Amino acid sequence: MAGKLYLCATPIGNLEDITLRVLRTLREVDLIAAEDTRNSIKLLNHFEIHTPMTSYHEYNKFDKGRELIAKLQQGMQIALITDAGTPGISDPGEELVKMCAREGIEVTSLPGASACITALTLSGLGTRRFAFEAFLPPDKRERQAILEELTGETRTIILYEAPHRLKRTLEELYGLLGNRRLTVLRELTKKYETAFRTDFQQAVRYYETEEPKGECVLVIEGKKQEEVLRERREAWQELSLEEHMALYENQGTAHKEAMRLVARDRGVSRRDIYQELLEIK
Repeated sequence: MAGKLYLCATPIGNLEDITLRVLRTLREVDLIAAEDTRNSIKLLNHFEIHTPMTSYHEYNKFDKGRELIAKLQQGMQIALITDAGTPGISDPGEELVKMCAREGIEVTSLPGASACITALTLSGLGTRRFAFEAFLPPDKRERQAILEELTGETRTIILYEAPHRLKRTLEELYGLLGNRRLTVLRELTKKYETAFRTDFQQAVRYYETEEPKGECVLVIEGKKQEEVLRERREAWQELSLEEHMALYENQGTAHKEAMRLVARDRGVSRRDIYQELLEIK
């Protein structure tokens, strides 16, 4: 009978945030796969956990992943932990879960700390709809493609960033997104946790003289719906009224329905469209 993979969330700063279920699981499994064994051994020693450990990280995730799959198929119970937070979120654990899914191996996730959710709830920005992008890619083309997608994103945006790249990223985002509200969070769950609620203009100015310290989470206000509607209406205005009507009528839309759609696109009443068409004739 195949074993099970346990995704065990570990603290992102404060050791008291580990759950009783995770502690029990780490003691009971046959093997712990850790992103960085040198880092994880400190956690295990603190809680007097002596379960054997092996490394599983970005640079061995395929080869080691196949080894772990073989062990699971032999019936081993394996826990997966990351350096901090929930495995599989901006983490090589994502690949191991995919492998398990392909092989029909059971996976369960033990909820706990996650930097992106902790930051979102502290941000003071909208939490109902959000888009998590983790770290922006270093490749210029890939990075630019994602940034261009974000310019139209109406949901709250969550990004991770290293301190030595923070200034550049803030300037880049300011240039593309405009002066939106954002919160820069660092040292989450630790003694010197900070949530800097600001906007891009102020943040860029602040970090011109202040040196960023520690991994940061950026929570950014999404594009306002009113702005999206305004831009759409401005785009439609580039068409003449006859061209706009023809766009729908050439698709087989009845004249009256085309008038209604054109009025919606332009943010005016159907009566206005009717009157303007009369004047054109």
